[in-house]
Amino acid sequence: MDSVDSLFHPDLLAKYSANGPRYTSYPTALQFRDDFDTADYFRAARDSGASASELSLYFHIPFCDTVCFYCGCNKVVTKNRARSVPYLERMKRELALQASRFDVTRPVTQLHLGGGTPTFFNDGQLTELMAAAREHFVLVPDVDAEYSIEVDPREADPKTIVHLRTLGFNRLSLGVQDFDPVVQAAINRIQPLEMTADVMRAARASGFKSISVDLIYGLPHQTVDSFSRTLDTMLALAPDRLSVFGYAHMPQLFKMQRQMDASAMPSPAERLAILRHVVERLTSAGYVYIGMDHFALPTDELALAQAKRTLHRNFQGYSTHADCDLIGIGASSIGKVGDVYVQNAKDLPGYAAAIDAGELAIQRGVRLTADDRVRRDIITQLMCNLELRYDEIEVVYGIRFAEAFAAELERLAAFAADGLIALGSNKLEVLPAGRMLVRNIAMVFDRYLGQQPMKRFSRTI
Repeated sequence: MDSVDSLFHPDLLAKYSANGPRYTSYPTALQFRDDFDTADYFRAARDSGASASELSLYFHIPFCDTVCFYCGCNKVVTKNRARSVPYLERMKRELALQASRFDVTRPVTQLHLGGGTPTFFNDGQLTELMAAAREHFVLVPDVDAEYSIEVDPREADPKTIVHLRTLGFNRLSLGVQDFDPVVQAAINRIQPLEMTADVMRAARASGFKSISVDLIYGLPHQTVDSFSRTLDTMLALAPDRLSVFGYAHMPQLFKMQRQMDASAMPSPAERLAILRHVVERLTSAGYVYIGMDHFALPTDELALAQAKRTLHRNFQGYSTHADCDLIGIGASSIGKVGDVYVQNAKDLPGYAAAIDAGELAIQRGVRLTADDRVRRDIITQLMCNLELRYDEIEVVYGIRFAEAFAAELERLAAFAADGLIALGSNKLEVLPAGRMLVRNIAMVFDRYLGQQPMKRFSRTI
């Protein structure tokens, strides 16, 4: 186990802190084009069957009963539950439209419901949605798959959790952010501890194989002491995975963030101190530091996959299922098929108009170039394996790595001098001190960074 002193170097974190992508894709969504030719997607879907790769389904359910002030997700805040009825019907029609483009004998081994708040749908609607997925695609038994759903404990009682398990869901992702009542009031997310504990108990009792919890540091009124209490409370609940995100304050993009008192947010120094305590507390409790802001118990599939070099990243973050073609369903959802990324219309009227016309709701996308493909592979290996083996890249892409990326290797010398990476003749290894800055290291290989507004990205620390 790495010590906190080997992982946490405040001088280097301050030096390298910058806005940058999280690399759930490369190129990032900022490179998606509005003039994208959907014929490229149709060809990719047609040709993808030859790869015999597995399929992944992502469903975006945008509705939320109340708004959390920190949130930057694509969402529709409404208390009108009737709005979910036509949306569900359109998602079912979209499933049929997508299925008509694919070889649907290919197994679905990964499925994720995100939002918004997926449990805005009631139990009957969730049953309908999963029945439609099984009608059009082959979902393998959940013992061989990862079927996950994001759950807001304020919207899901233990009965709902049991129902989700009967539908085949086997991994739960819970939003918590902070247990402190003062912080909860400041971010407009009142969520008593017992709500979260009840959901986690129900998930374990009904056989969920992994429970993941999201926390956020950098929110108003947080201190090292207050967040330490949240961590202690959370560790008593013992989730399998923890994501501890740094709050990204971007009120110019997300108007609701203006509702929070910026002067009450922790200073940069306090924010770093909170982060240090997070790393120290979780690693001492036995969690494996996966990288960036993710931690997992050593017995969790995420930690096991990283140890076996089979960890992957997609639009939901780290994943244990690599090489899946991803089909996005719902407003704003993103898909990846072969070398093509697509995104549906973000607004409900645009999404509805396309589906009602019997068409897919694809609004923008990008087809990767040969250069994109090799850089995507490099960035994925760095983010997931914390190392890059040059010979593997050379064999797959028929290049001489040192020649093709001479400029990047020159820029990486500064990272090596600071002890963040080790540069060998045939390998780049991210050292413990560089794990929190792996986004910065990956950014060296991103050829688009100078062409897009960096303020659209969150801070790396």
